[in-house]
Amino acid sequence: MQTNMKMSSVILKILMPLVLGAAILYWMYRGENWQQILHVMTDEMDWTWMLLSFPFGILAQMFRGWRWRQTLEPVGEHPRTSTSIHAIFLSYAASLLIPRVGEFTRCGVLTRCDGISFPKALGTVVTERAIDSLLVMGITAIVILLEMSTFGTFFHKTGTNLHDILYSFSWAGYLVVAICGMAMLILLHFLLHKLSIYNKVKATLSGIWQGVISLKDVKNIPLFIFFTVGIWLSYFLHYYLTFFCFDFTAGLGLGCALVTFIVGSIAVIVPTPNGAGPWHFAVKTMLILYGVADEHALYFVLIVHTVQTMLVVVLGIYAWLALNFTTTRKTN
Repeated sequence: MQTNMKMSSVILKILMPLVLGAAILYWMYRGENWQQILHVMTDEMDWTWMLLSFPFGILAQMFRGWRWRQTLEPVGEHPRTSTSIHAIFLSYAASLLIPRVGEFTRCGVLTRCDGISFPKALGTVVTERAIDSLLVMGITAIVILLEMSTFGTFFHKTGTNLHDILYSFSWAGYLVVAICGMAMLILLHFLLHKLSIYNKVKATLSGIWQGVISLKDVKNIPLFIFFTVGIWLSYFLHYYLTFFCFDFTAGLGLGCALVTFIVGSIAVIVPTPNGAGPWHFAVKTMLILYGVADEHALYFVLIVHTVQTMLVVVLGIYAWLALNFTTTRKTN
């Protein structure tokens, strides 16, 4: 009985994100002319800018691999640089199948290939997430302050106010927001449940704690900061350059790119594969706020997210092949 309940819980955690993402995408793109979307991709889109964005998408993950290796050194773990980067590539691809499994996947890769302690590796992942969350919150606050006038100008010119926005929001829009909120609460429940399990295992908890406090012992703090800034700057350029792929987004400017980037980064907290669904909905809504036509905003988020997700898949396949030809190395 207990085994069946655990199995049901695992299946629920796997299926719920997939169903949630698929439901949001279906709601957004129901009735769309897919021939027109294909036409935009083949005849109207400038693929040069998309290709120019790829190196930054790759570099963001490489920076993360380099930074991760640096945070492992204070806890006595020294994985190979290549293994660390390949583990990151594979972790992003794995999260497309099961959201949030990537954190465990990359730790497992280091354990299998380089003999790194799994609990310590997981602890450094916690450290990374905490640092990234603080950075995103800081950037969000700055962007809100910088773009406050833009929102005010938009509302003044259109005669729109908060009451009108809420009144014009469709019931389906409210439903999507409610579903995303529920998904975040369910994810929080599972995380707390996992934490309670860790509390029962003293050795594992000790390893995680060592990883969390490892930041204060990082030898080269300026290099750590450089890697951290490099990660998010690369993520942003990977996204921003895609604006120039389309006539309807090319002239929106840096402010719009920053706002939609931050909103998208927050939306991917909802556990769906690569943020599919919530990311589309959030970025599309903000693009409309900046004057992009509803149809064009839909084209942008679908094409950009799909192409960038395919890059993640390619990197994951490359990493999987590379790791299969990597000799196992045990460390003391």
